[in-house]
Amino acid sequence: MESITALKAGETGIVERITGGRSFISRVSAMGFTGNVEFTMLQNFSRGPLLVFLRDSQIALGRGEAEKIKVRRI
Repeated sequence: MESITALKAGETGIVERITGGRSFISRVSAMGFTGNVEFTMLQNFSRGPLLVFLRDSQIALGRGEAEKIKVRRI
């Protein structure tokens, strides 16, 4: 299991676990990041926000937020 920031553009993964406080987990769950959901990394430069395609939506995540989302590559 690794952080979502480890994936490169075009790679696909599955959300395994979300770490953090209750408010953070609630917020990212509302965006669609729930257990066993598949997503595709659209943009991941060495710094700055990540762009993820999840449940028919493009979602931008800051690096700090993204480090708390643990995934498995497909």
